[in-house]
Amino acid sequence: MKRRRKGGGGANWQDTYGDMVTLLLCFFVLLYSMSTINETKWAMIVQSFKRESTSETMGTPGQGTGQENDDTKDAELISQADVTAALNQIAMALNEYSEKNNLQQQMSITQGADYVFITFRDAVFFEGDSYVLLDSGKRMLDEVAKAIAPQNELIDEMRVMGHTSQGDPSKPNNPTVDRFLASNRAATVTVYLQEKNVIDPDKLVSVGYGQWRPIAGFDTDAERAQNRRVEIMITGMDADSAETSVDQYFTIREGEAE
Repeated sequence: MKRRRKGGGGANWQDTYGDMVTLLLCFFVLLYSMSTINETKWAMIVQSFKRESTSETMGTPGQGTGQENDDTKDAELISQADVTAALNQIAMALNEYSEKNNLQQQMSITQGADYVFITFRDAVFFEGDSYVLLDSGKRMLDEVAKAIAPQNELIDEMRVMGHTSQGDPSKPNNPTVDRFLASNRAATVTVYLQEKNVIDPDKLVSVGYGQWRPIAGFDTDAERAQNRRVEIMITGMDADSAETSVDQYFTIREGEAE
């Protein structure tokens, strides 16, 4: 006669445990369905997990990658110093050329923290209502090309801006004529600089503002002559957006005109 095994039905505790886990899961699902999720807190929780994961991969500061991060920060500081030095060199070269050739009335150079702004009087670049570049304008652009060539790698963008002036003080210009003339003049200067092969073409931008960014009034010939101009803005790598800097520059110029 076979002996009956002791402990028969020993697996019953697993069934009970499984039922309990299932009930707990249902309970938490019910709680979840009744609650609302704070998206901000949830994002913070997710980010905290990411940071922990990253710190485990990178190691502690001062060891392995942590030291490399310090080196990277130093490299960024050096890079910004190089950019500032490059802009200084460009402004210095153009100022020396202007003073040597007594061109202060034809061109002016303004330097900001992260840009160099050059203004050329329109008469040295183009004849009235024309966008054919004059020889005097070509000579000036040759000097601009010489100044930027050694600093090409540290330049982020070179923006060429064409401006006209309102011919009749009481009536705005014809929009089609005004816009095309300004844009074509800016494009002509941009093409000339591109053909010099001193800066990557993708860094060159041309913009035609027409009569809508004046630096003087429209009442006298002298005022209108000031408005007719070509401007070049050179921004350094990692600088603020050129558009923001341009807006700030024109705000300053308009304040000076008043």
